[in-house]
Amino acid sequence: MGDYVVVLEAPIIVKDVETSEDAINVAVSKVAKALNKENLDFVRVEIGYSQCPVCGAHFESAFVIGSVGLVGIYLTLKVFNAQSIEHAERIAKAVVGKALKRVPLKVFEIRELEEENGDGLEVPDEFE
Repeated sequence: MGDYVVVLEAPIIVKDVETSEDAINVAVSKVAKALNKENLDFVRVEIGYSQCPVCGAHFESAFVIGSVGLVGIYLTLKVFNAQSIEHAERIAKAVVGKALKRVPLKVFEIRELEEENGDGLEVPDEFE
């Protein structure tokens, strides 16, 4: 049995927004509200990043066309006692999918939690 940190990515569509900042704010609020409704306050919500195919620079994954926005969101959670990486993925998708019905979830990254002297679990720095 292993313990994992699972990062899922989700596309969130928002309406009646004018700028990408508005879209980000509405999307984060929408996702946080849905997660809190299901008592999933342990899931961390972050803005996704995309990479420019020309220059390679990273930018926030928020696009607005007309008054409709598409925002990429990262959802990070810890999964304990999973039998495998695939099992951790299924658990994470089931937990988050309860709150975000009809939102496609894709695994962005899965990392195994490292043990710290047998006393507890240590999360790699990029997940804290």
